[in-house]
Amino acid sequence: MNKLIEKIKILGRKRDTPYNNAEDHQNSNKSKHIREKIILKVFRANVAMHQERPSFDSFEIPLKRWTTVLDALIYAKSYIDSSIGIRYSCRMASCGSCGMKINGIPRLACYTNISELEGDTVTCEPLPNFPHIRDLVTDFSQFFNHHKEMSPYIHNEKADIEATANQEIQEHILSEFKQTPEDVEKYLQFSYCIRCGLCYSACPTVATDTKFPGPQALSQAYRYYADTRDNGDKQRMNSIDNRHGIWRCHFAGSCSQVCPKGVDPALGIQLLRGHLMNFSKNEKKVAELRAR
Repeated sequence: MNKLIEKIKILGRKRDTPYNNAEDHQNSNKSKHIREKIILKVFRANVAMHQERPSFDSFEIPLKRWTTVLDALIYAKSYIDSSIGIRYSCRMASCGSCGMKINGIPRLACYTNISELEGDTVTCEPLPNFPHIRDLVTDFSQFFNHHKEMSPYIHNEKADIEATANQEIQEHILSEFKQTPEDVEKYLQFSYCIRCGLCYSACPTVATDTKFPGPQALSQAYRYYADTRDNGDKQRMNSIDNRHGIWRCHFAGSCSQVCPKGVDPALGIQLLRGHLMNFSKNEKKVAELRAR
């Protein structure tokens, strides 16, 4: 009899079905507080006007489910205060122009939905580790200079098609470079970088050493190092194998946490370190020591 009662109790329990899960999710959403407006706090300062005391301006922004932080900033600039300084372009997380610190974390404003943030106040500040220009706009000159130092393009003396005097293409010059899916997989992840600067702003080493290339530049150095079409590794290694180069990275991992594209710059730096120490972990074998 006791066993029969236990079976009846088991059958009488609420089963975990997709319908029940959807019903529970719907009831929980009803119990949540639906915000109709939020307070947007924007950092205000102008280096050209020599404002020594930066301040925050607060704006009341109407909220929809799809409202992003960039939408809120554009609303404030269009209807409340047209003097807000902000940089943006594509609005679809492809250009990386709208990077800023949102509620203390470096994010893309167009990629951050306000409904995903907690609280009724959203605070926007300029990215740290960048020279400040005005309000939420920072200077990326140093960031792009570090990127250019990595020679972010394919180095190959056979990549250019040369022509003779009679415009006949030389046959020994290659015009096609074949790669296997395994070759592409080695660098594909690191080619998704959009140069938004979020990893650069989150790096503690960049904050203390302006000569440090930063996680973005170093991960791009590995991107071309792992590319089988490239043979310019000697030039890149000489530019990063120094006291201010790759060995200054303390592997805090903050760069990978804030990356909106999943590039994982910290992984690229560690793989590049492995090649510099004559061991390739991604290929699971001892790498050949290349001439330096």
